Amino acid sequence: MIKKKLLTILILFVPALFPLHTAAQNKTTIQLVSAKKMVRNEIFGEEQNIFTGKVVFEHDSVLLYCDSAVFQAKSNRLNAFKNVHIYVSDTLNLYGEKLDYDGNTRIANFTDSVSLVDNDATLVTNWLIYNRNTEIAYYNANGKIFSDTNVLTSRQGYYYTQTKMLYFNKEVVLSNPTYTLKSDTLVYDTFSEIAYIAGPTEISGNNIFIYTEDGWYDTRTGKTKLVRNPLIVRLEQTMKGDSIFYDETSNAGDIYGNAFIRDTVQNIIVRGDYVKYRPKEGFAFAVERPWAIFIDKSDSLFIHADTLHMVFDSTEQARDLMAYHKCKFFREDLQGKCDSLHYKFSDSTITMKVQPAVWSKDNQITGETLKLFRSNEAIDSMYITNTAFIISADKFDESAFNQIKGKNMIAYFTGNELYKINVFGNSETIYYVREENGDLVGINKAVASHMEIRINNREVTDIFYFDKPDAILHPEGDIPPEELKLRDFYWIENNRPKNKNDIFIWSEDKPLLNR
Repeated sequence: MIKKKLLTILILFVPALFPLHTAAQNKTTIQLVSAKKMVRNEIFGEEQNIFTGKVVFEHDSVLLYCDSAVFQAKSNRLNAFKNVHIYVSDTLNLYGEKLDYDGNTRIANFTDSVSLVDNDATLVTNWLIYNRNTEIAYYNANGKIFSDTNVLTSRQGYYYTQTKMLYFNKEVVLSNPTYTLKSDTLVYDTFSEIAYIAGPTEISGNNIFIYTEDGWYDTRTGKTKLVRNPLIVRLEQTMKGDSIFYDETSNAGDIYGNAFIRDTVQNIIVRGDYVKYRPKEGFAFAVERPWAIFIDKSDSLFIHADTLHMVFDSTEQARDLMAYHKCKFFREDLQGKCDSLHYKFSDSTITMKVQPAVWSKDNQITGETLKLFRSNEAIDSMYITNTAFIISADKFDESAFNQIKGKNMIAYFTGNELYKINVFGNSETIYYVREENGDLVGINKAVASHMEIRINNREVTDIFYFDKPDAILHPEGDIPPEELKLRDFYWIENNRPKNKNDIFIWSEDKPLLNR
């Protein structure tokens, strides 16, 4: 409806230029009402009457006041001077120092200190044409309009006095106590005080900048609809999309199509086809192919899920990010998948639940819950609870797997490389011991209550067993194949994201099982 209304206004604007020299259907003569003095004169064979002293004329129910005037009866034309005033109605008056009024076309041409005043706005300029037939005022010598708390200026403009619509172009500036709007083309409704944007436009206010090339802006409420190349920058947040509806008062926005939000404090970008942004209410969420980027200096983390939900604190700062259903993430040195993920900004921890899996270098890490602790843009440690499992494929035999299992684990990293694992409760390992050339020495199978495993250059260097350990190095072929995989073993390398685009690809786990 808004676009149709704006289109109608623009269509009406064009013919407004042409009736300026078109005769009215019914020509009537300008009538003198009163004057203190009259002097008859004749120039080029046409009688001209000069009136002075509180001069009043009437034409088609409109009164014209001035200090002095020259009236040409034959051509039905009036030139008025000083304190010129046209009283159109109780709600519309025009003022100026000079007036050329044509009674046949009903066109008033004002110059010098011109103002048009109605109930909704006051227009001030030095040159103005008012067409009584179309009820449109036009200026092209810089004009200023006062409407409530709004002040609008432009080099050229049209005022549709009947519909209360203003059309501006060339160096348009709308100012109020909250915003300053700059544009080259603008339509303004003096009744609703809504500005309709029809070209490249910038709106700047307290801690906010808005750009768009189409839409509208409600100067009373601060609400705006941006529908072409929209951009909003507010403090540390940047918003973009195909279209945006935004309320500055409540800092609430809805972004439709190619939605983009960037927070420079938390160094995060959230994208999707729809974003609902409500930081004052404490939340924002993205749906329809949403994804987030955690920007790091060395490498960025990409996350996708069916829904991304962000929580804000009382200062409107992002506090938590939750990813729900079919969540996958990718970073060059870390990948993962789960059904529920919670990222805490204050300490950069990541908690993964419901069939979580993390891949770090050659290791696949699973459990009921995984909690990753990050420091200096790298993994510091990881807590794995309930059926904690770490698997890595043997690099000399892809069908063989090194395995570490326990009730709970703490994995420690340096430079994103796994270097130590503490296993607590029901600890089990299967490890392929090889010579440097790859020859198999044997298969170490061990159980203990607790273990500590040391790793260097992705190779196990030491295993420490605690509390009733039982460790045996078996020769090749001594262990039945069905016992070479610990209970609850599953290998889902096929679901590991290989690049950032893989986070959008989801398939149900089809693990290799051994029970």
